[in-house]
Amino acid sequence: MRYFPIFVDLQGRRVVVVGGGEEALRKVRLLLKTDAIIEVIAPQLHAELAESSRVHWVGTEFRPALLDGAALVCSADKALNAQVSAEAQARGIPVNAVDEADISTFIVPSIVDRDPVVVAIGTEGTAPVLGQSIRAKIDGLLPHSLGKVAARAQGLRERVANLVPAGNRRRAFWHDFFFGGPRAALELDDDVAFDLAFHDAVYAQSKPAQGRVSLVGAGPGDPELLTLKAHRKLQEADVIVYDRLVSPGVLELSRRDAVRIPVGKTPFEVSPKQSEINAILVREAGKGLHVVRLKGGDPYMFGRGGEEQAALEAAGITVDVVPGITAAMGCAAAAKLPLTQRGQNRAITFLTAASDSGLADHDWQALSKPGQVFAIYMGLNAAGDVSARLLAAGIRPSTPVTLVENGTLPTERVVETTIGQLWECVHTHGLSGPTIIYVGLAKAGAATIASADIVPFPVREDIRDAILRAAS
Repeated sequence: MRYFPIFVDLQGRRVVVVGGGEEALRKVRLLLKTDAIIEVIAPQLHAELAESSRVHWVGTEFRPALLDGAALVCSADKALNAQVSAEAQARGIPVNAVDEADISTFIVPSIVDRDPVVVAIGTEGTAPVLGQSIRAKIDGLLPHSLGKVAARAQGLRERVANLVPAGNRRRAFWHDFFFGGPRAALELDDDVAFDLAFHDAVYAQSKPAQGRVSLVGAGPGDPELLTLKAHRKLQEADVIVYDRLVSPGVLELSRRDAVRIPVGKTPFEVSPKQSEINAILVREAGKGLHVVRLKGGDPYMFGRGGEEQAALEAAGITVDVVPGITAAMGCAAAAKLPLTQRGQNRAITFLTAASDSGLADHDWQALSKPGQVFAIYMGLNAAGDVSARLLAAGIRPSTPVTLVENGTLPTERVVETTIGQLWECVHTHGLSGPTIIYVGLAKAGAATIASADIVPFPVREDIRDAILRAAS
């Protein structure tokens, strides 16, 4: 990030604009939303500038002394931009030269105005059209009443400070104010309802704080695959307890002042035990905080979410669950692997290769039957053992296998092999990131399961007739 986003207080301060044409007009229109003193230097003024009572025409020719004491300088005269920029920088005044970022010390973002709420969108001067497009989308999302609600909140801050303790209690109050009953009453212009809702919100914070835990699925990695509800939980959380496989991009969506506690397990390294993680969740929620337990994929798919839920409920702590896209589904979709496909495979099994004692125990004989399709979690380090067990159980060495490493992320890799070559493939390609192993699935569409590998299921004539009669 080259440009640090800030908001500058311009109340009663001078802003000098050099130029009087269309480009200067666009800058002045933005400045008129502030309480700045706007001074323009130009041989002649655009009609709209000339008609504005707040625009002061201070000279027809640029003189460096006219910049003295200004808070900001904007230059919209290509012939003068370089000189104006140099003179402003010599005086330590931030300067913006229109369409010349290389000689500017600040840039003007696209804004969404819900005064006193202002959203600024910047692209560091590289893509202004993109910034405008984002602005249009945000503008459509924010109700026009938002400014009114924020203005009312501003007038109540001192009163709330005297009524509600600082910290989490006050944060919870303001959350209720902006998204609960008080806001709804303001939008209806119902003063009586607002007073009642306001006092209810204050009273709610006088009661003992009740901590809670949200078990949240972070999905397979791509932040854009996070659900809206998961995003909201991250914004509300006081504490985030997260796994190793949660991508940095997902964590960036959390509230900046939230406490982050990493508890990820790393293979072959000392890692937090599940009992220790449970104790952390109970401890933090016991402080009356909202804790988000952030897990890669889905909390209930090999994520020990059920164990954590049981420990929390045993401690009397409220738990809610936000599902996430489990890794096997997300990685398959990213790699364009249909998990089920008409005429090929009508079922898929999800299993893990890891257990507390080593390789998980499965019915390898059943998994080795022709036509079986399954996805293996946490199978990379055990790929040799898995392959050996399946081959010993009679699976065909030519059974297709697809491995998806870092699925949905920019570093995603898709590797195709066979069960007979699985262990060699892992080492040849140097696979080391989180990987889902799909057995019986090939990336090449129709080659997923060979018809010769499918054994017809014998059906008794009397049973078949009974099924047909029931269907008719």
